[in-house]
Amino acid sequence: MNTSNHMVQSNNSKISKHNINKSNKKSLIIVAIIVIGIFLVSFGLGRYPIPVKDVIHYLFAGIFNQSSLDWDSSAVKVFFYIRLPRVIVALTVGAALAVAGTVFQGMFRNPLVSPDILGVTSGCSFGAAMGILIGGSTALLVPSLSFIFGIFAMLAAYTIASATKGESTIMLVLSGMVVSAFFSAALSLVKFIADPYDKLPSIVYWLMGQFSRVTWDVAITLLIVVIPCFIAIYLLSWKLDVLSLGDDEAASLGLNVKLLRLSLITAATFLVAASVSAAGAIGWVGLVIPHIARMLSSSEHTISIPMATLVGGGFLLLMDDFARNITTGEIPIGILTAAIGAPFFAYLLIKRTNGVWNR
Repeated sequence: MNTSNHMVQSNNSKISKHNINKSNKKSLIIVAIIVIGIFLVSFGLGRYPIPVKDVIHYLFAGIFNQSSLDWDSSAVKVFFYIRLPRVIVALTVGAALAVAGTVFQGMFRNPLVSPDILGVTSGCSFGAAMGILIGGSTALLVPSLSFIFGIFAMLAAYTIASATKGESTIMLVLSGMVVSAFFSAALSLVKFIADPYDKLPSIVYWLMGQFSRVTWDVAITLLIVVIPCFIAIYLLSWKLDVLSLGDDEAASLGLNVKLLRLSLITAATFLVAASVSAAGAIGWVGLVIPHIARMLSSSEHTISIPMATLVGGGFLLLMDDFARNITTGEIPIGILTAAIGAPFFAYLLIKRTNGVWNR
């Protein structure tokens, strides 16, 4: 009798797991279709509208038959030299910040963690401000210094945490707070000594985040950094599920906890540093989107990471569409993400959706 009950429970568990996996796949497909729709519509929005049928034609012609395109046409120039790199960067930055937030929240076992927990965003912001102060809005100098100081901030936080004897995750958080405070103070100093009529407005505008300066060089460099990090994080996603159980449990299952944590931190940091260096400091995406991804799928990282990739990319691309079409001037993207992200996060806190995190 006990054997029969056990077999029934086992079969029910298998059926339930199959239904959950099927539901998650369906959700991923639906979200992917929505993101593709936003992707296509985004090309046609702006002061120079392009019909969707022309967008599809340009995309296929650009991939398979470039000779059929009239490269002297204004529409073709706008599409390939302005809209396409901008759309690619907006999608990539949104996906990168969302995935980084998902990784950090899973690794620290805390749904309130955001990608700037190790001070990377503060380091990137200081580097960009230094670049503007030294050489103006140079296409190469500003993003390069931003990226370098972002990586340096992560290394500093990890080094400080490694030198302590406390619990590793807590020490990492505290070390990140120290590094973030230091670079925030350094950024304030740079703004204090910057020319208030020339350099300071450029620094402030950059810190609010925007895609207006995006070029193909920025887009290609961003993809070169981000794609390998996406692949590495997805391959480690099942180990992140184990790490979320706690260091002792992960070690008992044979995982090298220190190496795994360092690998995930490095990959996520590169995502954040590359994103901030390309588009400026854009807040709330890495904090809120992981929650939405788990609500739409599951807390299992093998599922929530692909979902966060889609939702993050689609969300930031949609915000960019609003930013450049709501008014005659372009609203900094960071203002819109904060205006939408903060109320939504407040809603999550009020509803106390702990079940979304734990399920």
